[in-house]
Amino acid sequence: MPRSSSYQAAPRTPALGDGFFEVATPAKFPALTLRVRNQPWAERLGLGTLSDEEWLAHFARFAPLPDNLPAPLALGYHGHQFGQYNPALGDGRGFLYAQLRDPVDGRLLDLGTKGSGTTRWSRGHDGRLTLKGGVREVLATEMLEALGVYTSKSFSLVETHEQLQRSDEPSPTRSSVLVRLSHSHVRFGSFQRLAYQKDSARLRQLVEFSIENYYPSLAGADDPIYALFRAVCHRAATLAASWMASGFVHGVLNTDNMNITGESFDYGPYRFLPRYDLKFTAAYFDSSGLYAYGRQPEAVVWNLLRFAEALSSLCPMDQLRLALIDWEARYLRAFHLAFLERLGVTSRDPVHDSLLVSRALCFLQECELGFDRLFFDWYGGLPSEARALAGTAGPLYRGARWDGVRALLGEHAPAHAERLSDAYFARTQPTSLIIDELEALWAPIAARDDWSLFYAKLDEIRALARLYGRAPA
Repeated sequence: MPRSSSYQAAPRTPALGDGFFEVATPAKFPALTLRVRNQPWAERLGLGTLSDEEWLAHFARFAPLPDNLPAPLALGYHGHQFGQYNPALGDGRGFLYAQLRDPVDGRLLDLGTKGSGTTRWSRGHDGRLTLKGGVREVLATEMLEALGVYTSKSFSLVETHEQLQRSDEPSPTRSSVLVRLSHSHVRFGSFQRLAYQKDSARLRQLVEFSIENYYPSLAGADDPIYALFRAVCHRAATLAASWMASGFVHGVLNTDNMNITGESFDYGPYRFLPRYDLKFTAAYFDSSGLYAYGRQPEAVVWNLLRFAEALSSLCPMDQLRLALIDWEARYLRAFHLAFLERLGVTSRDPVHDSLLVSRALCFLQECELGFDRLFFDWYGGLPSEARALAGTAGPLYRGARWDGVRALLGEHAPAHAERLSDAYFARTQPTSLIIDELEALWAPIAARDDWSLFYAKLDEIRALARLYGRAPA
């Protein structure tokens, strides 16, 4: 592999030793076709000069990167799934492939997989990922990042040319292997597993590892257990707020799907809101609406309490609960700021911000306006009024229901007035990713291997990201 000064191998997880992971063997696939290559992040990490064949060797055949993990590691964890504790979890179709140091900010980065074959935790499943599932995850990560959600990145997607049987989509269906780039594979369930095993020594070791590698500012804290939990609570509040402002419904907010860095990841039956609906669910099997859009903050707090229980052999539960006293206030403030950022207007103060967001949500609940449409029509506030009134939703912005929102919106100046001349606002529709669009993007791939709409959608989402000032790496 061509060397670059930006490439900084940092295999840190092996230092944890036995009891945290198992060495995994990658699957051998019949054939490989590269579908997505995240070139901006590859260049940032010193991997940008890899040829496509070298890329496939590392991110589909999983030949070790230089000075990195000599073999992939499948990580063990437990978790509450839809409220029920499951001790039979762990990396069943993925593994930790490599770890790098980000040359820009110095943070530890993990390259992890999905669909890379069976491990000791596969529980009789095939360890594979459908191509449709890989396509959906790429789109999710791109859209969430464009909307300001702290998310894992889709680093690579390779079609693997196997025929998979699945009960939830027409079979046989095509297969893929995905490589994610993220800031941690340490889940709430990683701690739950050790607590369940009553392994206090390894539990403390994992806390120390987490502080050293992910929260170095907490080194030397008087009470490192409480300090770590409080920091994770703060990040989880910001994450939940960003999901809500982006109209995102994760679908499976189990404790094994939350990590300690506050990074969103693992996109299965996700959805984006077509309209503002607190009861909207993503997973067809979530019959009770446990993880409905409006219940996501509640689910995050419930998961944090399970994390606290896992730490309670090291720090009293009553003390850990203190970290959640201000959680709702932090969440609400973060939500209001994220909402205003997406709307492209400045913050005034907590009271005025809260009034505007609350009134806008009431308006969305009372009318049939699409969730994404509001932010598109009124980006920048009142300077966009003529464009909003001339658009397809213009009639909804006339009358008493909207007048109250308009009055409050007029108190907030545009945050980036220069963006209003962007070509994005010459469109007739906002960039969105509701389920009908996802299915429309997949249909030509499934029918005739036509990827043109998919790649066009990625370009469209990345244009939205640029509009919001979010660089691809």
